[in-house]
Amino acid sequence: MANFVFLYTGGMQSMSDADRKRALDLWNKWYDKLGSAIVEKGNPFTPVAKSVHHDGRVIEKPLCEAASGYTVVKAESINKAIELAKGCPILHDGGDVSVYETLPAM
Repeated sequence: MANFVFLYTGGMQSMSDADRKRALDLWNKWYDKLGSAIVEKGNPFTPVAKSVHHDGRVIEKPLCEAASGYTVVKAESINKAIELAKGCPILHDGGDVSVYETLPAM
């Protein structure tokens, strides 16, 4: 088993209270479905991000598409992790999920 990071981009950022509650309910149902595969539920990100360049400059925006949150799961393979990611509620709100396998700690 390996750990995988689901990195979220996009999705609905500004929602009414009712939409936020609906979204939270969907996320909690998905987390329940993932069960013991969850290593860390993660959190959403604010839209503010800065990047530190290799030469020390601070750039006032992300270097790539802004991430909106993350989750860490455990799965047998990247293909199994992708199957878990296909149920992610952000996909229903116009967002995307990138799946990264983490290397074991040295």
